[in-house]
Amino acid sequence: MSGIYIHIPFCKQACHYCDFHFSTSMKKAAEMVLALAKEIQMRKIESENEVIETIYFGGGTPSVLTSEEINFLIEEVYKNYKVAENPEITLEANPDDLSEERIIELSKSKINRLSIGIQSFFEDDLKMMNRAHNSAEAKKCLEFVTQYFDNISLDLIYGIPGMSNEKWKQNIETALSFGIPHISSYALTVEPKTALNKLIQTGKIAAPKDELAQEHFMILVETLEANGFIHYELSNFGKKNYFSKNNSAYWLGKKYIGIGPSAHSYNGISRSWNVSNNPIYLKSIQEDKLPNETEILSVADRYNEYIMTGLRTIWGVCLQRIEEEFGKAYLDYLNKQTKKFLDDDLLFIESGILKPTSKGKFLTDGIASDLFWVNLE
Repeated sequence: MSGIYIHIPFCKQACHYCDFHFSTSMKKAAEMVLALAKEIQMRKIESENEVIETIYFGGGTPSVLTSEEINFLIEEVYKNYKVAENPEITLEANPDDLSEERIIELSKSKINRLSIGIQSFFEDDLKMMNRAHNSAEAKKCLEFVTQYFDNISLDLIYGIPGMSNEKWKQNIETALSFGIPHISSYALTVEPKTALNKLIQTGKIAAPKDELAQEHFMILVETLEANGFIHYELSNFGKKNYFSKNNSAYWLGKKYIGIGPSAHSYNGISRSWNVSNNPIYLKSIQEDKLPNETEILSVADRYNEYIMTGLRTIWGVCLQRIEEEFGKAYLDYLNKQTKKFLDDDLLFIESGILKPTSKGKFLTDGIASDLFWVNLE
């Protein structure tokens, strides 16, 4: 077992671009914490003889919970599972929740890694995205956090309409000025059922452009690598010894249990996911039922997942593993499909490992989809 992910389905307000599962009403927060604790207990049978190496609080906005509630959930994991001696325990947090007093509280807990949703250091960007914090809060929280935590990650969003290359560089440089050892950065994407999509359709906000996002991506890679960061996954950059152990486990195909509404789990042969509905989730857990669905992964499913995750990381896709785990037909198909990308200098093979070139990195997801084999079986 690699880890436990705990989904906290609450936010102060809805960011315009977000399509994750959450509620802006905190009325059922205390009840939800008890339900999460109960699911942790109910699912311990899934990890017998396994060791938990990471605990990750995602959401939503986990930092809306009190430190006592977070500590309570961590202790439930320790009571019911075998936990590694020095597990990575991450809390996603927003700057407006990270006062100096709160940071000190968290530093005294078992939390040893913070992932902070900065997104931008510019006021106009934060307002456009409907973030709950402002630029001053973003900088102030980082001043405090770096005094009490060593393992810190922050999120930045690029490809924002109207954001010049110079402005994007300033965002990166501001993040670097705090000595942060890990940065996750994503292109602004427009999901169908979001406020951002509606604002674009009504002409209130311009649509993001792929060309701008690609320019920003190249600036990001070049700047962070020049500052000693390793580009170990398409959207993630870490200094040596600061890669996210939780996320790396996902990409390397390790097992994990997802606790809470909408949380996903994976055990190597099947994937399951909890219902994305807080009232239904609460009712089911109270009735001692797990509110989830399970899908047994076919060989083709597992092959496609390995292609997608492998190409996104520095570990690449091992051709020998393809043949041993999935069969020669898959390897032959992969070799056939990769030819055009090898010829166009978008992919390369080194020591039997297939990886994207610098030119191909931004296009990784599209390339991976062309390597998928649908309806193989």
